[in-house]
Amino acid sequence: MLQKGDEIEVKIEKSVFEGKSIARFNGFVLFVRNAVPGDVVKVKITKVKKSYAEAEPIEIIQESNLRVKPRCKYFGICGGCKWQNLDYKAQVEFKRDHVIESFERIGGFKGIDKIVLRTLASDEIFFYRNKIEFSFSEQRWFPENEIKDLDEIDKKFALGFHPPERYDKVLDIDECFLHSELSNAILNFTKAYFKSRKIPIYSSEKNEGYLRFLVIREGKNTGEIMVNLVTFEDNPEIMQEFTEALLSEFPQITTIVNNINTRKAQIAAGEYEKVYHGNGTIIEKLGDFIFQISSNSFFQTNTKQAEKLYRKIVEFSNFKPDDVVYDFYSGTGTISIFISPYIKSVVGLEIVESAVEDAWRNAEINNVKNCKFIAGDLREKLYKDKSWMKETPKPNIIVIDPPRSGMHPDVVKAVAKIQPRKIVYVSCNPTTQARDIKMLLEYNPNYGIDAIQPIDMFPHTYHIENIAVLNLKTK
Repeated sequence: MLQKGDEIEVKIEKSVFEGKSIARFNGFVLFVRNAVPGDVVKVKITKVKKSYAEAEPIEIIQESNLRVKPRCKYFGICGGCKWQNLDYKAQVEFKRDHVIESFERIGGFKGIDKIVLRTLASDEIFFYRNKIEFSFSEQRWFPENEIKDLDEIDKKFALGFHPPERYDKVLDIDECFLHSELSNAILNFTKAYFKSRKIPIYSSEKNEGYLRFLVIREGKNTGEIMVNLVTFEDNPEIMQEFTEALLSEFPQITTIVNNINTRKAQIAAGEYEKVYHGNGTIIEKLGDFIFQISSNSFFQTNTKQAEKLYRKIVEFSNFKPDDVVYDFYSGTGTISIFISPYIKSVVGLEIVESAVEDAWRNAEINNVKNCKFIAGDLREKLYKDKSWMKETPKPNIIVIDPPRSGMHPDVVKAVAKIQPRKIVYVSCNPTTQARDIKMLLEYNPNYGIDAIQPIDMFPHTYHIENIAVLNLKTK
């Protein structure tokens, strides 16, 4: 029987969800992090359960032919790209496997692999993100091989990302290959600027300081750039001087905002914000539409893949001109507006009021007249406050794009009861998606899954966006 601390040699068999891989030792399952299928590795057991164990690799004895050299010098110590050492073609194949596994294991669906299509790969595997968030911290994390001959300011000043499972410390970085070269330049300028002026970093323990986050957003199709400095205090003098220095170095920046977060919660959004340059928003284009994005708006992080995703929604929905669509968890209205030319009308429901305001504004900007957006909790709107449904014809199609946690069972039950002709379920988490669809078919067995389409929005990570298409069976 394996014990914690044991060191053994195993061959990695396959990749599973959440970035882990599987190996076996005398038939006993091991979940191994930071290994590639095909590797022969020496691992150290870190946890032992009744039916499985967890392990960390300590030595690669034989490298898999799927391994590639990571581009980033921070790979392995940064909490971001778990798969940058894995050939990209293998990445998209493994992501399809993860979708199949989720639907088989959690949903209990047999033969699902026959309708799971090939993953739509990303055309760009580096510099694809339109938003990136860097954390300030006094608790700088040092890799084991880093020489600590830094002065006291450098030792207590970090701007970058958290190492894996270390939310108390931050790895100081000077480049990231997921955003853009301009973003890296802004990162390094900001770090040098505040470090040289000894501007204090916020400490949650002391509940004092100033700097919290640097968030950069880019319009990949428009070239517009937003810099959002999230701080603990409102200090117009510091912000004005920073704005002038930043614009002097990067005149192409189109807007600069300051979110003020006075709470202890380490989130990159404030109770309020001030605009120091531009109008506080940037414009991005998807298809024939433009979208105005504010500092705290949700917008798909990979612009080019988002357009593929929305086009697939249109393709799978097979819209008719007289269709009425409900768009659940509609966010800032991107899906509703994108599908608006193909249908009679669409009603979007979203709990975040600021997102609903953004949706109405985006519809107005694009002169879209057949979209309606309603703010409120979806459960309330489907069970208690149903007045909006009386004003809207029964939907032919429901598009669903919930958060990672998926749908509440009451919402699943309501969707099954409404019984539209088609349900298009978009998810960034195949495990909760499989759970919800299993539940939906239990409530209404008249539906069948016609197609499942994985889309890679996040190269070099194990995350996968997924579309599941359900059609009402004809009697």
